[in-house]
Amino acid sequence: MPDVEAFEGNPDFVLSLARGLTVIEAFQDHPDGVTVGDVAARTELSRAAVRRLLITLELLGYATHNGPIYRLSSRVLRLGFSFLSSYSLAALALPILEEISAAIHESSSLSVLEGDEIVYLARSATRRVMSVGLSVGSRLPAFCTSMGRVLLAAQTESEGAAYLDRVVLEARTPKTITRRSALAKELARVRKQGYALVDEELELGLRSIAVPVVSRSGRVVAAINTGVHASRATPQEMVKRYLPTLKEGALSLGRAAV
Repeated sequence: MPDVEAFEGNPDFVLSLARGLTVIEAFQDHPDGVTVGDVAARTELSRAAVRRLLITLELLGYATHNGPIYRLSSRVLRLGFSFLSSYSLAALALPILEEISAAIHESSSLSVLEGDEIVYLARSATRRVMSVGLSVGSRLPAFCTSMGRVLLAAQTESEGAAYLDRVVLEARTPKTITRRSALAKELARVRKQGYALVDEELELGLRSIAVPVVSRSGRVVAAINTGVHASRATPQEMVKRYLPTLKEGALSLGRAAV
């Protein structure tokens, strides 16, 4: 959760709005709903403040409740759609991702870096390869994902150093890189070769390969990837089969991006 208290001294900062958005974020990963106590624990706000904010969201149509359980309503999707409709990269990417998936017969995705996580902006799914379903808006840790490593490798030296200082390298599988020095070395390799291949570090049985999307101004603005079950392609086969198509798609998208 963002540290909203850190901005209280800014005269242009609206604390009540920030707290309301923080409460909305507290519903993440809770499909069965939350209680006032759940939200208070996640946001570190008082139960009284949380209750008022939840009631406000309910009155505005963004939440519903049944007894002590609150759930977000479909109206909250308008917030996400407002972002996606204004973020042209996602709209531009979808037909390109569909072309990629048609060519390689595998799912493909577009994501951007937000904090220490990647956020999925667009996806063309042909089959499910992870135990947890992915969709637009899904988040994953950057350090152990192929798109995350592509985006981390594009950071400035100071940004990269700050990331390595703060990130918690939690082992998702026995193969996950958990030493900072090893991750720094891997990011340097990704930067040099122009793509990232992650072999069962996020989830056992899953291999993925990603490339950066470089805009006309030369900035890395996103990443495109595909993931397959490990039984269907070795790392070497993934480079041979999928990398050229991913690069072609990323180049097309980059030409259209500012």
